[in-house]
Amino acid sequence: MTIDSHAHLEMEAFDGDREAVIGRAAAAGLTAIITVGTTLPDCEKAVSLAGLYPLVYTAVGIHPHEVKGIDAKTYDALRILAGQAKVVAIGEIGLDFFYNLSPRETQLRRFAEQLDLADELNLPVIIHDREAHAETLAILRQRKGRLRGVLHCFSGDLAMAQECIALGFHLSVAGPVTYRKADQLRAVAREIPAERLLIETDAPYLAPQPYRGKRNEPAHVVETARCLAEIRGMACGELERVTEENTRRLFGLGSATE
Repeated sequence: MTIDSHAHLEMEAFDGDREAVIGRAAAAGLTAIITVGTTLPDCEKAVSLAGLYPLVYTAVGIHPHEVKGIDAKTYDALRILAGQAKVVAIGEIGLDFFYNLSPRETQLRRFAEQLDLADELNLPVIIHDREAHAETLAILRQRKGRLRGVLHCFSGDLAMAQECIALGFHLSVAGPVTYRKADQLRAVAREIPAERLLIETDAPYLAPQPYRGKRNEPAHVVETARCLAEIRGMACGELERVTEENTRRLFGLGSATE
């Protein structure tokens, strides 16, 4: 039993077989999936899905690729969505200096604003950080003690991991940890304190090695769990139990029997 702490079930990639995908996740032993919005329309869709499927929870936020489109009404809409049942976080928010699909200064400003929104609403955050490690840390340092959350699909080094943990954050590991050349990520994954570790798919992206090149889906999180358990010298069932408990605690999901 485990949780996929970060997927995108609201995306078009799942429009043809979403119910079957969720069914396969349940059959694989998942007790919850957090589907994470990236645009305002997708956040609305994610909230609707959470209402339809007991397994699904959601987060609402504007991805760094999309923050160039934020206007005065966006935050009011996010506040309304964040008050809906089964919304457990503000995300996916952050910085992406790899693609730079929004101007960097806009990304920095909107990331700070969405972190402040999470602080206002007392919700955890789900953070995207690609090729922006120093800038991400600088913004988080300014809010030390005010925020909790997770750096999803963590890609930094061990020093960054340690600082994120010291700032009170969790780190989530995705399918790339299974890739042959991901030695640095495996080394970091080995050292993350067990109580700060989450696992995810980022579906439909980043399928683990047995499915690499295909559409990812939440059921495949078990492959990441197996790899992490081996890396850390744990039984897979224990790794799944620990990461499930961490995810429930961080996002306030309650116990699996509630």
